[in-house]
Amino acid sequence: MEKNKEEYLIEKLDDNLIGKTLAIEGVIERVNQTGGPTVFFVRDGTGVLALKGFIKPGERAYPQILEGDYIKTIIELGEFNGELEGDIKKISKGEQEKLKKKIEERERNKAQVKDISFLVKDKILEKLKDLLIKAATEIRLAILQSRPIIVRHHNDTDGYAAGFVLERAIIPLIINQHHSEKAAWEFFMRAPSTAPYYELDDSIRDTATSLRNVAKFSNKMPLVIIADNGSTPEDLMAIKHGKVHGEDFMVIDHHGFDEDVISKEVLVHINPFLVGESGSSFSAGMLCAELSRMINPDIQNVEQIPALAGLADKIDLENPKVIKDYLKIAEKEGYSKNLLEDISLVIEYVSAKVRFMEVREYIKVLFGEPRDKQKKLVGLMAPHIKNLDKKGLEIGKANAVQEKIGEITLQTIEIENVFPGFGFFPKPGRAISLVHDNLQKETGVKSLLTMGLMKTAITIRATNQANFSMHELIIFLKEKCPAAFIEGGGHKNAGSITFLPNKKQEVFLLIKEFLKR
Repeated sequence: MEKNKEEYLIEKLDDNLIGKTLAIEGVIERVNQTGGPTVFFVRDGTGVLALKGFIKPGERAYPQILEGDYIKTIIELGEFNGELEGDIKKISKGEQEKLKKKIEERERNKAQVKDISFLVKDKILEKLKDLLIKAATEIRLAILQSRPIIVRHHNDTDGYAAGFVLERAIIPLIINQHHSEKAAWEFFMRAPSTAPYYELDDSIRDTATSLRNVAKFSNKMPLVIIADNGSTPEDLMAIKHGKVHGEDFMVIDHHGFDEDVISKEVLVHINPFLVGESGSSFSAGMLCAELSRMINPDIQNVEQIPALAGLADKIDLENPKVIKDYLKIAEKEGYSKNLLEDISLVIEYVSAKVRFMEVREYIKVLFGEPRDKQKKLVGLMAPHIKNLDKKGLEIGKANAVQEKIGEITLQTIEIENVFPGFGFFPKPGRAISLVHDNLQKETGVKSLLTMGLMKTAITIRATNQANFSMHELIIFLKEKCPAAFIEGGGHKNAGSITFLPNKKQEVFLLIKEFLKR
């Protein structure tokens, strides 16, 4: 390194230094040969910078410098298409182990999380604080190491809220790391999962895409963050499949499980049930909102998200104080409870239409970027969707059957015989919730269980007074009817099960038997 050239950290580079000759050290992440120069991407533990070496068009410059080499270089800082880059004047290999240790130490220090207070006080957050800090540290480290991040989330309001706040925290850090707006598309993906768990199908798609990017662009295998899913045995195979190919996983969830089979397979597993609390008292979107502030203390537009997510998942029924506290914060940002409920309604509708698509720009508008456009969109769509809900409710009410089983009122609807098919809104789960809530309002019934019956599935909602347990029901059904191959999950009073089509009647009768106990 020339002694008269000042050494710079990549994070300190800006437009004021364009045209200056300066020294950089780091590790070569990848080498791209273009039809013109050879482009070396160097990482120094604070950021990534593209360096150009040129001999003649299409010829490999500095062939002795390979991916994974720790180097020292003299560059002239410039810019191309609005992004900083360096023109190599001199480059050589440095002391490999010494530079490696130096860069790793920089990354560990930079990944450390600042001590940021939570938006609200709640015992669940305090119990999960160490896990949240660990998760934020791992995410920040992945960004510093240029590791792609995939966020997979449930396709409802709580899941979208969880995915959105993580996206808003992570993307600005990726852009800063690479001095490139385009890096947000190369190193980050957020996508909903249509099933209420991380499916093997999704894992195969994520892994196949990642392996292609490793082969084509020399990318690393990703860190996969599963939000509002991930804690149940149904998620296990997909997680193990990704790990075979070099992916790492993180789970932020609030769904219950009988046995924790996930923690040993992932870097971090965050769930209220792991600390003796209920997932009905704190949702994934609420947890991810607090986590996002640890990942990126400068994050914008998240203060209203915990209230939105919590109301959508009815956390106010189990933990009214925390929702009240989050609502106060949201109201300061101009979000009333009614507005948040309308936003949630539009998210539920849109999620049914876009299904597994990422639609990053559209989701930004739904979550208030920009806020004036959000309010126009919600003001336009919410009345239309409410009319669809009214239609769905009337269809459900007209075709619901009630019967008494002991102290419990059982309400059933044959979904596929009653509601129109694919594309109809409200979706079965939402339709059942509407009918379930409405019967309580109209009749005052307290001990109620509502079921939507389909050929291979049943979706269930229950009141607290019904003294019902989704997890106990699944155990009971598996024991009594193993030939039905029961699968399912959810919260204590809400969830769904699947089974073989020829076992529908037997499963239905067994549920009635379970309710008599």
